[in-house]
Amino acid sequence: MNRAPTAGLYHPSFEKDNCGFGLIAHMKDQPSHQLVSTAIEALARMTHRGGISADGKSGDGCGILLKKPDAFFRAEAARLGFDLNARYSVGVAFVSLDEAAATRVKTTLTVALTSQGLSVAGWR
Repeated sequence: MNRAPTAGLYHPSFEKDNCGFGLIAHMKDQPSHQLVSTAIEALARMTHRGGISADGKSGDGCGILLKKPDAFFRAEAARLGFDLNARYSVGVAFVSLDEAAATRVKTTLTVALTSQGLSVAGWR
């Protein structure tokens, strides 16, 4: 079969099916360790879809989406001395243990977020 595109870079013959995704949820919105364990087991079974790189160790970014524990984040923010707005998000950034290097990273992230109209409530 000739797979060369006839016009431009796209050709429908390059399309492939995927195996879909897994979705599990607690219908009464209750936290459940069994639910998380089941999700991790399902994720471990997704390697057949190319979810592991050639090194056999790193993944493609697939993971588990969990409900944000609002009460935990609000309590932790209060403990650290800052307030969260009614609407907020949480980001994860791994920074150096070296205080000067960590401060540079935090400053860079704060500038980038501020330039997008966001604000940083605090760091943990």
